[in-house]
Amino acid sequence: MVGIRNRWLATGLSTLMAAGLVVGASAVTVAQDEEECPPAEVTGVIPDLAEQLGHKPKVGLVMKSLANEFFMQMDEGAKAFAADKAELFDFETVGMADERDFAAQVAAIENYITKQFDVIVVAPADSRAMVEPLAQAIDAGIVVVNIDVALDEQAKEEAGIDLAFFGPDNRAGAKLAGDELGKALGEGGKVVILEGNPEADNAVQRKLGFEDSVAEYGLELLESRTANWEQELANGVMTDFLTKYPDVQGVMAANDSMALGVNSALEAAGKIGEIEFVGFDNIPGVRPLVADGSMLATIEQFGADMAVFGIEFGLRELAGESFCGWQKTPVELVTAENVVVE
Repeated sequence: MVGIRNRWLATGLSTLMAAGLVVGASAVTVAQDEEECPPAEVTGVIPDLAEQLGHKPKVGLVMKSLANEFFMQMDEGAKAFAADKAELFDFETVGMADERDFAAQVAAIENYITKQFDVIVVAPADSRAMVEPLAQAIDAGIVVVNIDVALDEQAKEEAGIDLAFFGPDNRAGAKLAGDELGKALGEGGKVVILEGNPEADNAVQRKLGFEDSVAEYGLELLESRTANWEQELANGVMTDFLTKYPDVQGVMAANDSMALGVNSALEAAGKIGEIEFVGFDNIPGVRPLVADGSMLATIEQFGADMAVFGIEFGLRELAGESFCGWQKTPVELVTAENVVVE
């Protein structure tokens, strides 16, 4: 599987969209009018702003749980990029202790305001609650770039801010995975859904995508329940599902950390190979499971690249450019046919 960063740098995001490499869906939470908000072009060029600002710009990346391999990859990719461009900007990252440690994100934003950072790139844990602290950052003159999880449109309107969203179509991505499950089980297949944090837009969108697959393939949805993105919680939820629904045939997990929890529950019950499951994120921990057929599919959304482009767009906005609307980033179905195990 080719890294998407090189494709973006070579062709630009707009070319990818025109070629159909960026998956889209009509029902999303972020409006996009291509006439008013043309697709952003990825250039790979970071402006030198030290003379304009009188100092090297300071960029902060605020992520969700670093216990989640997806955000570990995002953290590592962003740090490697920043180290390579260290002469152009200073860089810090902050992650949460767990998926529900929302206060850590608020504290990070407040700290960056106090330290007079120039750019904040954020993957919000809560699509509504993070709007107010980010509005305070904008009021303080900081450029804010929203990646991965879209901020709530109504909350942004109420706070008087207008930010572009650089992130994937989570609904379409989840449907790609859900469709694989639908094809494998056929009409009448009995499935359950493990949701992420219901306060986060990507969790809402992924559940909708899974439900789209349920409807299209005539599956029977036994129950949908949150495990808050976390592996151990997912293990417990799936163990309960196995007891409550002994005839369950498939599982749709809204991220791969929860998919690993599902795998643990199936292993303990001796059900590996009997119950199909899919995830989302293509973290290293699930790739061997996909490769050997234990797990049916996952979705690659290129988290490390998403953070790098967030940094680029933030510094370009600081230099005077402007971006708006939903700037879609790619998603890609990963199965045993194309998974790469390193």
